[in-house]
Amino acid sequence: MIRFIIFAGYALLMMSLQVSGKLNQYINVHYRYLAILSMGLSLILAVFQLVLWSKNDTKSEHHHNEDHHHKQKPIQQLWAYLLLALPLVVGFAFPTVSLDTTIVEAKGFQFPLSKESTGDPDIQTQYLKPDTSIFFEKSDYEQQMQELMAEYADQKVIAITDENYLEIMELIYNYPSDFLGKTVSFQGFVFHSKEDTEENTFVFRFGIIHCVADAGVFGLLTHLPENTSLSNNDWVELTGTITTDYYHPFKRTLPILDVSKVKKISAPENEYVYRTF
Repeated sequence: MIRFIIFAGYALLMMSLQVSGKLNQYINVHYRYLAILSMGLSLILAVFQLVLWSKNDTKSEHHHNEDHHHKQKPIQQLWAYLLLALPLVVGFAFPTVSLDTTIVEAKGFQFPLSKESTGDPDIQTQYLKPDTSIFFEKSDYEQQMQELMAEYADQKVIAITDENYLEIMELIYNYPSDFLGKTVSFQGFVFHSKEDTEENTFVFRFGIIHCVADAGVFGLLTHLPENTSLSNNDWVELTGTITTDYYHPFKRTLPILDVSKVKKISAPENEYVYRTF
């Protein structure tokens, strides 16, 4: 019966995340089919365990053998059930919180990767540049970037959308000289670093490459028009020209958006962007 409850719980959790729309804060929305598949599989296993339990309940001899088995390894079984149930406790008991600039301030702001770890030494929180090179062999990554760059090489005006946000940001940081002089537009939320002036402001989106473990905050340093008054977490739509400049806090040259047009907007229904492959 315990196994039935656990498998049914997984199916219910997956269904709840999808119905509530919170699934997109855990995984790349392009992998939604995997969540649906896991929900279906969990439901099938739950039904199987329920049928198995019902059959065993009618067989007293089997019950005796099962009781003997439980007496042999009760601690191991208890730990196994607790580990299986832990994701359910986290999923149902802890609320999903949308990210904002307080997350950037709390975790520290570095580039290109923070030194902290999320528990896995191969996973680090990413900032500014979405770096997918960690998922590919070097030659495969370079080929993919060159193929993507070819799509935008001849475009003088580029609209950065939710669908292409992460790939274009990665290209801008990989090939800044190829974007010099191009006009781009994108949406994001404002973040004032302590080292910056009002005209020197970052505009970000929180993005997920595969899942929340490789999520990060991605965007551009912007040079805003004078007398532009914006606060942290204000959502804006920017249009401007890509330039480069030396950014002293990072001790490196960064691609920068020299903004010609600023428009305050409402936060989108889904504040996350996702990488497509």
